[in-house]
Amino acid sequence: MQPTSQSLERGLAILSSFRSGRPLLGISDLAREVGLSRSTTHRYVATLAGLGYLRQDAPTRKYRLGPRVLDLGFSAINSMELREVAAPYLQQLSDETGYTVNMAILDDLDIVYVERCRSARAGQREIDLNLHVGSRLPAYCTSLGKVLLACLPADAQAEALARTEFARRGPNTLVSRTALANELKRVRKNGFAINNEELAYGLRSIGAPVFAHDGAAVAAINLAVHRTMISVEELVARLSARLRRTAEEISAQLGYRP
Repeated sequence: MQPTSQSLERGLAILSSFRSGRPLLGISDLAREVGLSRSTTHRYVATLAGLGYLRQDAPTRKYRLGPRVLDLGFSAINSMELREVAAPYLQQLSDETGYTVNMAILDDLDIVYVERCRSARAGQREIDLNLHVGSRLPAYCTSLGKVLLACLPADAQAEALARTEFARRGPNTLVSRTALANELKRVRKNGFAINNEELAYGLRSIGAPVFAHDGAAVAAINLAVHRTMISVEELVARLSARLRRTAEEISAQLGYRP
């Protein structure tokens, strides 16, 4: 067995004592939690506070986690690829609903698919658009793209709309800036986007945003269905809550706290 550092173990045990339901702990609380004397605990706490890992709350004289802990957490999160974090949630959503689940990011005026999960259920009718990880589509005519455009800051969104070149790709494609701008307002208000045969005939989808720890929408996920399988009203009623819950679960793993 490799030798270990007792001081490091004790310091980490003190930090691990803080939980979401116990954000403030005093020296006595921490001493009981880690099984050390008050004086020894105070010495470790003073060291951790001096390094920025703990911060004392002036009114109560108790301690809470400091900004250095947040820095470590965000560094760990940022070192994990988005696909790695999201993949199990996307597969679970696909398996539970029986529909294809996609995740994409915004790249200028396009979306780029970064993950696709197909359901293991048989018999689900799909439209073959030859999409795969790395595929690009115009943002304005997809639920994924409309979600990401809707989440842009106002000036960036206006600039993107001004540069968008519209073309009819499906029977219901939005082909004017005014129509798209109004649609993005609805998406922002509702928290999800609907694509009703705007990209291709027969294809419907519903998309929701994934947020990073800083509140930026770093990706969007959607459920894609064939028009013969579900109406737009059913799409919203049956799938919007489950889709948004999955997006929220992924966002939480990325450090987002509403």
